[in-house]
Amino acid sequence: MTDSNNIPDIGTPTRTEAILNRYDLSAKKGLGQNFLVDLNVLKKIVEVAEIGDTDGVIEIGPGIGALTEQLAKAAKKVVAFEIDANLIPVLDETLEQYRNIKVFNEDILQANLPEVIGAEFKTGAVKVVANLPYYITTPIVLDLIQNPAKFEAIVVMMQKEVAERLTAEPRTKAYGSLSVIIQQQNDVEVSFIVDRKSFVPSPNVDSAIIKITPKETITNSPFDQQKFYGFVRGCFMHRRKSLYNNLQGVFGKDKTVKETIRTVMTELELGDNSRPEELSVNQFVDLCNVCHSHSLLK
Repeated sequence: MTDSNNIPDIGTPTRTEAILNRYDLSAKKGLGQNFLVDLNVLKKIVEVAEIGDTDGVIEIGPGIGALTEQLAKAAKKVVAFEIDANLIPVLDETLEQYRNIKVFNEDILQANLPEVIGAEFKTGAVKVVANLPYYITTPIVLDLIQNPAKFEAIVVMMQKEVAERLTAEPRTKAYGSLSVIIQQQNDVEVSFIVDRKSFVPSPNVDSAIIKITPKETITNSPFDQQKFYGFVRGCFMHRRKSLYNNLQGVFGKDKTVKETIRTVMTELELGDNSRPEELSVNQFVDLCNVCHSHSLLK
């Protein structure tokens, strides 16, 4: 319960239905809106993020405020980014009793997060906690891990299939460029699965809570972080092709280039038939750096 008047928490079926009816709201498919109505799941998300009373939290897509409310109860301050202008007055009312919440009507991908963090959070750790829209999950996660702003943890809900890609191991179907890019600097784990029936309306798939934390020690780093990301994407451009053929797609098919690619692969003891999904994250870092040393990647 949220107050002495025994108003149910937002993240309950009864209160969610009341809010949706009051404002004549329905989930917008184009914005990937699904309202989470399982209070146990909401509280578990806060627990996984280990939110404490000195923490600042950035939330993405608060919707009608179900997760925002639970975060505000635990955190020092919550800053939420909501792209749907129609939900701003709803949030103003549903969250009016909380004095530690600030909502921006802004696309998270357009936000200057270092500036926001500097202005809104004076001390303490900053964490990202969110129920991400399915249609834009990957761009948001990639933006967060590449952002100049640094987060102690990123705890986000996403489609189960995407979560499997983030945490995939080499030689598995789900392993790809996203796995390598995320895992190179971060520890990633699936914290728990969320049944599709926990939402209104129910999506067609189950969800997963992913926790991403920066690695304390990175023993193997690419010569250039941004170029590494592009390089890895190129290596996985055509999954059915060998690594050698994909590297030609990245660097070209000139005779000298092809010979240099073979030299690189020999140096790393990679056979002509090696496939991208067989390489570990560290092997991709080595491959990137050796390509750079042979002037293929500049």
